[in-house]
Amino acid sequence: MPFFDYHLPEHLIAQHPAPERDAARLLVLRRAEGALEHRVFRDLPELLSPGDLVVLNDTRVLPARVVGHREATGGKWEGLFLSATADGLWEMLAQTRGYPDPGTAFVTDTGLRLILRGRTDDRHWLMQPEADGAPPDLLARFGHIPLPPYIRKGREEAADRDRYQTVYARAAGSVAAPTAGLHFTPAVFERLAARGVGTARVTLHVGLGTFAPVKETDPTKHTIHREWCEVTADTAAAVREAKARGVRVVAVGTTTTRTLETAASGGTITPYCGETGLFIHEPYTFRAVDALVTNFHLPRTTLLLLVGALAGSALLERAYTEAVANEYRFFSYGDAMLVL
Repeated sequence: MPFFDYHLPEHLIAQHPAPERDAARLLVLRRAEGALEHRVFRDLPELLSPGDLVVLNDTRVLPARVVGHREATGGKWEGLFLSATADGLWEMLAQTRGYPDPGTAFVTDTGLRLILRGRTDDRHWLMQPEADGAPPDLLARFGHIPLPPYIRKGREEAADRDRYQTVYARAAGSVAAPTAGLHFTPAVFERLAARGVGTARVTLHVGLGTFAPVKETDPTKHTIHREWCEVTADTAAAVREAKARGVRVVAVGTTTTRTLETAASGGTITPYCGETGLFIHEPYTFRAVDALVTNFHLPRTTLLLLVGALAGSALLERAYTEAVANEYRFFSYGDAMLVL
């Protein structure tokens, strides 16, 4: 059975990021030696070798959470933007009491009025915003950062606009951050470049399914979520060159890993643009990724299974036991791990 469950004391769930991004702790897993090493994230450049290639997911988190009330009754309501339909409706994951009828109006705490036009099920609604503009622009004006519920019950603070976003975020489209990248700073990138470590980018827009718990007794029978991703020709060429030179391709995060491995599913990495439903778990042969920067993940999730496929379940279980014993900070705003 792969390692995918563990007990975590609640006080180890990070409620705020480290005071400085690169001051987070870094637990290094050395697979060849079966060894663990305690470092700090800003040590990352010296832990890599000249010529290694670090690949980042440049997705940008949308302020996708809207909070408000029913216009007629004042009843509380909130929704999470998931996508836009071809005719301009917003598909949203909604929370409210009862099942309002189509035509019901809702007003957010920031002044946006939305009309319910239909439902695909009780919680997935189709809503029409009464304002002009593309979803990213409207959400920037009216939305809140969609923190996961284990961080302050999802309640945004002013600093989250900056800290729940990587410093290199570019392509808006995620409803959750690619959290392994939150630790990078301009100074870390400068030191990587000075050491001769290259960087490349992919895009995967993170969806809610990334947090979905695995409920099956056999976790490999889980049906994984699908997410949109892209690997450009330049990034595919950079990965092929790294493999040809025998240096490491270091994926930053599970989202980057899934994207690269999707593009390399034919054996050699090629440009890719589209959805991925790749479910990585033991046993799995990695075709693109050699090393991984990642955070500490929730129990019973596909993220934990993916890391175990690279690190090996036995070493990963030791690492999590060590991290809990040494009071590492867990989940999105927590500390990091480097699998070498």
